[in-house]
Amino acid sequence: MSDTAPNSEPAHELRADGSDPVEELPPQTLPLDAWHRARAGRMVPFAGYTMPVQYEGIMAEHLWTRESAGLFDVSHMGQLLIHGPDATAALEALLPGDLKILKPAKMRYSLLLDEQGGILDDLMVTRIDAAGPEVPFPLKAEGDDVAADDEDAFYMVVNGATKYDDIGHLREHLADAITLNHLDDRALLALQGPKAVDALERILPGVAALTFMTAGGFDWNGHALWVSRSGYTGEDGFEISLPEDAATAFADAICAEPEVKPIGLGARDSLRLEAGLPLYGHDLSPDTTPVAADLGFALSKRRREEGGFPGAEHILAERAAGPETKRFGLIIEGRQPVREGAEVIDADGNAVGHVTSGGFAPSISAPIAMAYCPPALAEAGTVMLRQRGKVHAARVVPMPFVPHRYVR
Repeated sequence: MSDTAPNSEPAHELRADGSDPVEELPPQTLPLDAWHRARAGRMVPFAGYTMPVQYEGIMAEHLWTRESAGLFDVSHMGQLLIHGPDATAALEALLPGDLKILKPAKMRYSLLLDEQGGILDDLMVTRIDAAGPEVPFPLKAEGDDVAADDEDAFYMVVNGATKYDDIGHLREHLADAITLNHLDDRALLALQGPKAVDALERILPGVAALTFMTAGGFDWNGHALWVSRSGYTGEDGFEISLPEDAATAFADAICAEPEVKPIGLGARDSLRLEAGLPLYGHDLSPDTTPVAADLGFALSKRRREEGGFPGAEHILAERAAGPETKRFGLIIEGRQPVREGAEVIDADGNAVGHVTSGGFAPSISAPIAMAYCPPALAEAGTVMLRQRGKVHAARVVPMPFVPHRYVR
């Protein structure tokens, strides 16, 4: 398994001043690229890949997922296997979660932080039983004399746009004894919606026994799958890691079930926004901390008490004093959505915050947004937004905008 970017030939032309330009790689294709095109997927560049933004239409796909089940191709995400002696301690030096108490097949949302407490990425990490017969990720080469059950092992999924930076950061900070494998020969599919379990149980008997934030290994037609009950829509659902050469046949099989349709990036974004879930590069960045982002649940109790993760001193001080700015949910008055970059303004018209995600919410038939602004301003219950010179009123509301329907 390779842990470097695929080879490709970038365009290379000199700038007008004769200097070398910054090389830009052309978009990569997903294992299911031809499958999406055959189903009239409208393909667009996203996170360094060409990906389907919609098939039938964003509104229809959004509502179908809320009512039935939608299949999302998220193979652009980075799938990493991290293992070695005391990998738990090695990862706890980089993440603020309590991994010591994480049992095999259990997963946790966490954050990759810089030394100032800024968010480099948000991710999902799962402890795996290195010696378990159902684990599809081989830790040892054939003939290796180190027993797999001596290994401390984790499966991690990171964002597609940041995965190579994440890999570089992890390699720089993990001890030499810790092995990091980029599982770039595996596809990743997400099946989301209230009827997802009905459809997937027919394909993978036994998958219904999983509960939210647990995972397990399954065999499908001789292919080793790793399935978690998780997702990014607020609905019940699953994420399925599988060999990329099995992705087309599996997508055909699951979409043959009457509950399932393929869904594009457009509906994925509106679904996650309704669910109050932040998107890295928009709602999260190195300029935001877990406290400001309202992600305090990712700071486990023991870690808050002990510290020992990047930026701990700053984050814990901010947590005690309260952040100067914080992420809030907004319902916009009227029908016009307010988009990313709109300003939050005070009574004098001064910009004191900004919208990071915004759009129309099909499930509640209203425009919604996430924004960062001073907590004292949000406490009034209403804030004013300025977009292209026009001022909009917005009501501050708790998130999620649509209740989560996870199966715990």
